[in-house]
Amino acid sequence: MKRTPTILPPDPNPVTPKFKAPPLSCDAHTHIFGPGEAYPYAADASYIPHDAGLADFRRLHERIGIERAVIVNASCHGLDNSVVIDAIAASKGRYKGIGNVDETFTEKQIDALNAGGVMGCRFTFLKRLGRTPDMSSFHRVVDMIKAFGWHVVIYLDPETVAEFSPVLRALPVPYVIDHMGTVKAAKGIDQPNFKALLALAASDEKCWVKTTGFERASATGAPFHDAVPFGAKLVDAIPDRVLWGTDWPHPNVTVMPNDGELVDLIPLFAPDPARQKKLLVDNPARLYKF
Repeated sequence: MKRTPTILPPDPNPVTPKFKAPPLSCDAHTHIFGPGEAYPYAADASYIPHDAGLADFRRLHERIGIERAVIVNASCHGLDNSVVIDAIAASKGRYKGIGNVDETFTEKQIDALNAGGVMGCRFTFLKRLGRTPDMSSFHRVVDMIKAFGWHVVIYLDPETVAEFSPVLRALPVPYVIDHMGTVKAAKGIDQPNFKALLALAASDEKCWVKTTGFERASATGAPFHDAVPFGAKLVDAIPDRVLWGTDWPHPNVTVMPNDGELVDLIPLFAPDPARQKKLLVDNPARLYKF
């Protein structure tokens, strides 16, 4: 039975960006949703998205000029990673993945995901999605994945970055913080939450940060320019460990962005072509082993 979507659909008409991304640029944070008939959403999903399948995914990247992608399996698909594995298999080496795993996974299951192009797993610690951290489970998973050379992706509430920093520094694997630490632009560039993120990123070489979620951070709305200074600070602080992504199809946003316009933010927070290439090509190629 088809389930009724509970969140906004993506903008169906992405504009062609004015900014032309360099060859082999990577969208390092994106999702594929369904279609639900082929890839059912989890029974306990905290939201039900509109279907946004592989064909739509490809059309988006063709329009905005992006050749590579990292598909992050969203929580609505639960522990079923088949939507990611199947997309990677069809990509001819252009896609990698981030899976959803927990302590029930066996080494054999992790090995199968690894063989399928999954490079790490994600932990969502967001109170609004009912995701509270089970740290014993977290550490068991980390202990299991380190042998595969994986990293962990961390989705945190902004006020918890400082609290989590000692845990993250002690990890035996690299970690990537989603959406600029879910910073809120309205609180200003000098807010303690963002300072905590900058301090962590600058002092721990295992820490990577995604310059994503400008529409989530913004208080002023499109074209989200109030969030640009946060991306610029991160590019300046850790030019070799920043990543960029669209977050298409933008689950749980209050204002749906146009993905072409998001691409046009890149030269605003990373105006130097050499740093643009690091952000879009070199850094994701190194972390995701393209």
